[in-house]
Amino acid sequence: MSFFERTTASPRAQLAATAIASGVVVASAILGYQRLQRDGRIHELKDSIPSLGDEGDALRRLNSHGGASTATKEDLRNEILARRAQAGDYDDTLILEQLARNRVFLGAVGLGKLREAFVIVVGCGGVGSHATAALARSGVSRIRLVDFDQVTLSSLNRHAVATLADVGSPKVHCLRRRLLAIAPWVRFDLRQEKYWDEAAEGLLSPWEEDGRRPDFIIDAIDNIDTKVSLLKYCHDHKLPVISSMGAGCKSDPTRILVGDIGTSTDDGLCRATRRRLKLLGITKGIPTVYSTEKTGDGKAELLPLPEDEFKKGQVGDLGVLPDFRVRILPVLGTMPAVFGYTVANHIILSITGYPHDYVPAKGREKMYEGLLAAVQGGEEKVLRYITGGDPSISVGLKVPLTLGDMAFLVEEIFRGRSAISRLSTRLTLVRWRKPKSSTLIRIGEGSDEQKSSNVKLEDLVCMTKEEATRHVKHILRGDHAPEELYNPDVVEEVEAILRDTAKYEKYR
Repeated sequence: MSFFERTTASPRAQLAATAIASGVVVASAILGYQRLQRDGRIHELKDSIPSLGDEGDALRRLNSHGGASTATKEDLRNEILARRAQAGDYDDTLILEQLARNRVFLGAVGLGKLREAFVIVVGCGGVGSHATAALARSGVSRIRLVDFDQVTLSSLNRHAVATLADVGSPKVHCLRRRLLAIAPWVRFDLRQEKYWDEAAEGLLSPWEEDGRRPDFIIDAIDNIDTKVSLLKYCHDHKLPVISSMGAGCKSDPTRILVGDIGTSTDDGLCRATRRRLKLLGITKGIPTVYSTEKTGDGKAELLPLPEDEFKKGQVGDLGVLPDFRVRILPVLGTMPAVFGYTVANHIILSITGYPHDYVPAKGREKMYEGLLAAVQGGEEKVLRYITGGDPSISVGLKVPLTLGDMAFLVEEIFRGRSAISRLSTRLTLVRWRKPKSSTLIRIGEGSDEQKSSNVKLEDLVCMTKEEATRHVKHILRGDHAPEELYNPDVVEEVEAILRDTAKYEKYR
């Protein structure tokens, strides 16, 4: 008798086979019943949506609430379903099934945090729209959209959800209209206005219903003044923010990184933002999405404004709003999407507590502290030398500079190198020219007297310590001018750098 025959003849084997078969039948029945229940809930939900009835009046009501210029029957159905879902009349099982892949990845607790989150998106163009769409699809249930602009034909190459039917409608309404068809339970707070200083408190305020502070704010603005203002406000008020830098003129998605504002390089918008923030005392602590891609021959660049446009008047008068760019920025439609999804990905991981590596900042704070101490000591010595060597004159002397100023000068102006030799080691900052009069500013008298130096950013130049020793000996404490100590090319370059530095004083 074969093994198979012996096994099948065994009463125990027959009993086990029967049990297994019964288990399969029961499991199939349970799964089938659950599926029928789920399908039944879906059909019940769809069937419960009221008929359109007087569709003309209904569509007009939808338009009055900010729909696109021509609302459709589908828009109305989505609106009705969204109102029901946001009122709690929507089976949570269906929501969890729609978010099932995220739930498996992030865990039930992580997904729960995401569903409770409140995110503000400032700027709903290419980057902002893709970030918003990703967050809504991933489970974020409260989103405030801030943008003054409308959808244009040129927006369609990079906007996440806009169609031809949305051209001319506000970007914030377009996003809500399209995303409600995907995630009707998401609550949108629409703010069709430009972000600016005076409106910051209201635009970034807590969620009205429960007072929840924003879990994250997305900076997807491409205007430097507005971007800096938003980041400064978030930094000062300890609001979590992530900033997207320029996607324009970029084409290599492998060069896009998430890193601290202090580490971001090779990006024009990022460099300008970083400079301005450092002048405001912010050198780190703001995550950014930026590209390390370098420009080069054959690559896209900002298009010049046509000559006939200049003839119409001041360039600043040609924009829709003051201080907003009027030139065409070349944008490859895929790149804002990559930036936007990178922003959304970082927010999802941060809110849910999912492990992620963060690119560290440069860690040069100690160097900045040393530079500031060197400038302080240098100003004391210059003052004593000019006033005849009286040591008491420099007691209590203060310099009107900060660590942010040191970071700005060394990193942004002199690019971490000596202006004399281009060396990058043992750097310090010293005055370029010998003061013609006293550098002392006195306020008050006696014990209440305050003494400070009149040194400014455009007075200082970056050198190695060895070069600075020679510079101090021959120029600051000697009778030579820089033109006598350095070759004309060095002098010309340094003077140009200092003139450029002077332009930033107004931002301090």
